Parts: sequence; structure tokens; C-alpha cells
Amino acid sequence: MGVIASHKDLEVWRLSMSLAKGVYKLTAKFPKSEEFRMTSQLIRAAISVPANIAEGNSRGSRKDYAHFVSIARGSIAEVETLLLLSIDIGLAPESDFSELMESTASVGRMLSALRAKLSAASPQSPVPSPQ
Repeated sequence: MGVIASHKDLEVWRLSMSLAKGVYKLTAKFPKSEEFRMTSQLIRAAISVPANIAEGNSRGSRKDYAHFVSIARGSIAEVETLLLLSIDIGLAPESDFSELMESTASVGRMLSALRAKLSAASPQSPVPSPQ
């Protein structure tokens, strides 16, 4: 496991960026009446995931990095919840959600693994890759 030069080197960051783009595409199909309700909330939660991964990776300590990964984990749980609610209230066809739900689960697992690696390693260890 080598040192990560940038958050852009992290598979979890790349996948969460793809998820955020998918959320933008999905919410474009939502009714206009949801623009300042579900659409806005879902987009904010989705973009929070890669943003917090990037910010954490740029911090100077493992403790700070782990903190931002924890925030990203909370945001991915929020994305999942909002997607499930969007399905339940019929904002778009259920088939439009399947790929995003899979990505949400993958990102969540990767964030949990990264958080565990950050917590388990000594402060002198290089920043771990979640892959």
C-alpha cells in the first residue's frame, strides 16, 4: 500500500464523483415542484461525499482525515435514504434508481474500509488506500 498523492487517486473518490453525477441526472427527471425539496437535498448530500473525501485527504493528520471520511459516510447514508424515499413516493421510475443504489452501497463499504484503516494505523504510517 503506497502513499496516495491526491484524492483523485482514490477509487472511492472517483466512484463517489460518478454517483454525484448520476444523482444530478436522476433529479433532472424529478417534478419541478421538488426543486427546492428532494432535488436540492439529494444533490447536496451526493456532492458532500466526494467533497469530504477530498478535504479529508488534504488534511495534515490521520485524525482529521478520518473525521472527514466519517462525514462522507454520514452523507452516503443520507443519499441512500433519500433515494429510497424518492422511490417510495414515485419521483421517478424505480428502474432509474438501481445503478445509483448499487453505487451508494459500494461507496459506503469503501468509506467504512478507509475509516477502519485510518483508525487502525499508527500516526507514522502512510495514508492507506481504500482499495
